[in-house]
Amino acid sequence: MSNSIYKSEEGRLRISKHYEKYLKSFEFDIERVYVKTTFGETHVLVAGPTEGKPLFILQGGNCLNPMTLSWFKPLFEQYRVYAPDTIGHPGYSAQNRVSAKDDSLACWIAELMDYFKINRCGFIGPSYGAGIILRLAAFFPERIDCSVLVSPAGLKLGSKMEMIKKILIPMLLYKSTLSEKHLKKITNVMSTNCMKEIDKSIIGDIFHYVKLERAMPKLTDRKELKNYQSPTLVIAGEQDIFFPEEKVKKK
Repeated sequence: MSNSIYKSEEGRLRISKHYEKYLKSFEFDIERVYVKTTFGETHVLVAGPTEGKPLFILQGGNCLNPMTLSWFKPLFEQYRVYAPDTIGHPGYSAQNRVSAKDDSLACWIAELMDYFKINRCGFIGPSYGAGIILRLAAFFPERIDCSVLVSPAGLKLGSKMEMIKKILIPMLLYKSTLSEKHLKKITNVMSTNCMKEIDKSIIGDIFHYVKLERAMPKLTDRKELKNYQSPTLVIAGEQDIFFPEEKVKKK
């Protein structure tokens, strides 16, 4: 598994099982499309009325696409949603890493939009997904009709010491012991004590079986967005240690 993001075949199968179980929990039909791109084959979930306005939803980092989609289920009633598994993250897309520091992810999204014959549309992205939207805004601002950035990467980071104390150390302890106590410490910090049990289980298995993507998307410069004029809603949490509201709002 040297070229894989998974540490073992057992781990890959376990993560895939979580993915399929999540998909089956949705009460609407979902199409699955594989798109060949310059950066690797991409698995895209497509759902919602065919006549609905197109909307891209980009998953959080080191997360499962269906988990991200579960947070936005009401949107499927009105919009035609396109949700790609991010390349190099858990899911069914190619497992090679793609840089979030240059125009690579922007070009990747643009290629997916071209495949589905979408010139311009709305975007929603939590965390790492928001960082991808910001890369698109920097290089292809004309492709974004409007966007919602939820707890966004790519603007401002929280305290590294807090991340080490509240996330990294418990994660290392969890990996060595598989103790639910340490996993609960992490998930409680990530979700202020409200994460669903199914999501806790998935996060635990991702920590255990996946070689995590540790690089955050590039912090966006003001000059990069000089041509970006689309309406944008930024939602940030006061208790978010990764992207705290106070720092995000200032940026």
